[in-house]
Amino acid sequence: MSQRHFSADELLASHDYARPQNEAGFRLHGGHDAEGRYISPRSLHRSRAIEAWSEGLRERGGEPLQADASLLEGIRCPNFEQMKLLLRSGLGQTFWNTLTITGHIEGRGRILAELEFPNFADHVVQDISDRAVGHLNGGLLRAHGLDEGGEPDKGIGGHDVMWFALRDLAFGKTDFEEPGIPERIARPDAGERRAPQVAEPIERTVVFLLNLLMIEFRAELGFQLTEDLLRDPELFEDRRRDAEKAAELVERIRLDEEIHVTSLRLILGEIRGLDFKVEGKPGETVSGETLVDPLWSGIVQWATVHQPRAIADEQRRVLSKRILAHADGEVLLERFESLGEWVDAAA
Repeated sequence: MSQRHFSADELLASHDYARPQNEAGFRLHGGHDAEGRYISPRSLHRSRAIEAWSEGLRERGGEPLQADASLLEGIRCPNFEQMKLLLRSGLGQTFWNTLTITGHIEGRGRILAELEFPNFADHVVQDISDRAVGHLNGGLLRAHGLDEGGEPDKGIGGHDVMWFALRDLAFGKTDFEEPGIPERIARPDAGERRAPQVAEPIERTVVFLLNLLMIEFRAELGFQLTEDLLRDPELFEDRRRDAEKAAELVERIRLDEEIHVTSLRLILGEIRGLDFKVEGKPGETVSGETLVDPLWSGIVQWATVHQPRAIADEQRRVLSKRILAHADGEVLLERFESLGEWVDAAA
């Protein structure tokens, strides 16, 4: 049987790089092998650990949480054609803002490197020491957090700084003001208990992980849009080489994020197969499936029905105002509107 117990040092270990990743004046995480191929940080043992834990899950008859980014396909404002129109019309601040906001939101992920999660072993019947869920505080989520927010004390940027670097490559120096950063992008939590059968810290952690997975899915769609815009030969014509390099950085971030999505789906798949002790009722248990599935259903409903309408409506309002300030604002707005797919936010 493959190794399934890993130390924190193993899960945090990186390869010996032939050269580090340095772009746009930033020292970034990860590095390159002798052939110049990018290698994700902290993946020396983490990748094979995830493979081993996934193998164990399959042996127990389980599977990773069945979900992917296609859940979020649908209305988007601005979409590719709309963003391209803005860029070609001299209204690049919208895309610049998007890249900047993405970097700041990615940086918030560093909290995973600092949080202490509840020990699931105290709340379930099974021995989980050889599973991903048994390593949440053993380096697995810390590695995820460092990927997102870097190691600023060492001068090494994570995904946060990578987004700033690729933004600067594409745009060069600008006089754009920093945009406002959304306070939260996960589903609002009113504080009510949705799974009172289990200990509250366990419920909070499951909700946290589910929201985190949904955020990763949303990011995946943003990666594709960003890469497509950066690689479009009709855009950034005076900075084509730098724009192509910026697109390469997006590809590297996507490679790093594959590890995150795979591990989160694995962890949640493991949780679905556990038997949790019922609070206040010794000897009684509840299946993880009955815990995870209703919580996930609620998050999906919010992220695919309620939130997209509200975001599209708000973006439409903000961008309409920005477009109308352009010299050809009315004509440009009419063209912008014709390229969109709209829904009634109140529907």
